[in-house]
Amino acid sequence: MQSQMIKTRSTIIILFFFSQFASAKHISFEISGANNLPANGRMIVLLNLNTSKEPRLAMLDAGPHAPPIFGADVKKWNWQKNFIIDGKAMGYPYNSLDDIPAGVYSVQVLYDVDSFYSSINAPGNYYCQPMTIKIDTGCSNFKIILDRQVPDEVMPPSSQYVRYVKIQSKILSNFWKHPMYLRAGVLLPHGYDSGAGKRYTVRYNIGGYGARYTRADKFNYDTSFNHLWLSPGTAQMIMVFLDGEAPFGDSYQMNSANNGPYADATLKELIPYIEAQYHALATPQSRFLDGGSTGGWAALALQIYFPDFFNGVWAYSPDPVDFHYYETVNLYDDDNAYTDKNGQETSSARDTSGHSYYTIRQEVQMENVIARHNMYCYSGYQWGAWNAIYSPRLKGGRPKPVWDPVTGKIDHNVAKEWKTWDLKDYMATHWKTLGPKLQGKIHIWTGELDDYYLNNAVHSLDSYLKTTTNPKSDAQIYFHPHKGHIWKGITEADLMQAMAARVGK
Repeated sequence: MQSQMIKTRSTIIILFFFSQFASAKHISFEISGANNLPANGRMIVLLNLNTSKEPRLAMLDAGPHAPPIFGADVKKWNWQKNFIIDGKAMGYPYNSLDDIPAGVYSVQVLYDVDSFYSSINAPGNYYCQPMTIKIDTGCSNFKIILDRQVPDEVMPPSSQYVRYVKIQSKILSNFWKHPMYLRAGVLLPHGYDSGAGKRYTVRYNIGGYGARYTRADKFNYDTSFNHLWLSPGTAQMIMVFLDGEAPFGDSYQMNSANNGPYADATLKELIPYIEAQYHALATPQSRFLDGGSTGGWAALALQIYFPDFFNGVWAYSPDPVDFHYYETVNLYDDDNAYTDKNGQETSSARDTSGHSYYTIRQEVQMENVIARHNMYCYSGYQWGAWNAIYSPRLKGGRPKPVWDPVTGKIDHNVAKEWKTWDLKDYMATHWKTLGPKLQGKIHIWTGELDDYYLNNAVHSLDSYLKTTTNPKSDAQIYFHPHKGHIWKGITEADLMQAMAARVGK
């Protein structure tokens, strides 16, 4: 009797095992091309529960409930044979396609073959029309045809007050051995007359991560800004909206080993062109900078690294200005970017209640998925862009990662090379000559509950500047206890008036 029971129980276990194996979900996408497609690139599958929106145009999210994305490198692909994306492809927030919950999804496949734009929607990339699919508990194979291509860039039309600029940069083209362009939006003041002989102050504005020159269009849709800009009481000046687009992500308008000499191109080509074209005063005393987040760091860095070229910066929630506080990571002393000394996951973003949106590991994993070589360094997104700006360049043109993309282990030899871009360290090292040139020019605002913990680095910079002598720094740095990202503690009208008041100083 006991023997019979053992046999029966064993049979049940075996049948249960095979039933589980037989019912396991296996998802794959079989991708073909309608044209002679390039042989190398990154194939990306994007899914979204919102079936009314193109997945490729949705903002990529790093949260744990983000729309699923999967990616795989394409090498020497013969487009006449189908390319398969299946459970082996890298994914986020699910490790495998087979882990996706059952449901109805909008899916789109994009083939990233471009090397000169950071966006996956760069001109020349291939994609398919969105299709609605149903994923259940069984096996599913979906056939995809890449029959569309992102069109070439078309500049927006100019208007009375809003103009758009695109010039080929010889400096960047020489670096990349490929035609490279700089763009900007230009907002002209009320009463601007190119023939009247009047010359204007220029405000150079730098937006948050991924901000494009087309944000100059705010003049046309932001009623309050439009009213202010055209008001007779507003300080008259030209406002230039700089563009951060670069091959490895936002350029931050800096010279870097990986993106190339974007600072040189901006200061020696783009700005002289704009100032000559639109009748600017074109003097160091009449150029000003402002920006938030990415733009806050870039504006501050341009003022600090080129103190004689600009006459003041107004920065809001700048990206990390001290790499001891690289968001929640001490880049110089910590061993790992993904976990702290207590083994806890390091947060990358929070709300003003202190609740974490997602961790650094999650955010970097999302970037790993869309990036070639499964490595965030090539993602074109935030962590990849920072790494491209600050890191040395490897043979073959690859940025050297400051930490391992999978484990988060920090390479301290690379971190040491980042010191060049640590604004606090740079100011401390060069204060004797730099300090006098920055008097009256530094203005920073940061919320104490900044979404990305940027207030910690700003506090560190503030503490240092309070210790300076010969000269004593007169930087104006403000904090607000209940504000997040981006807190701007000055009105547009007061900001432009402060710039106008500094002309000639």
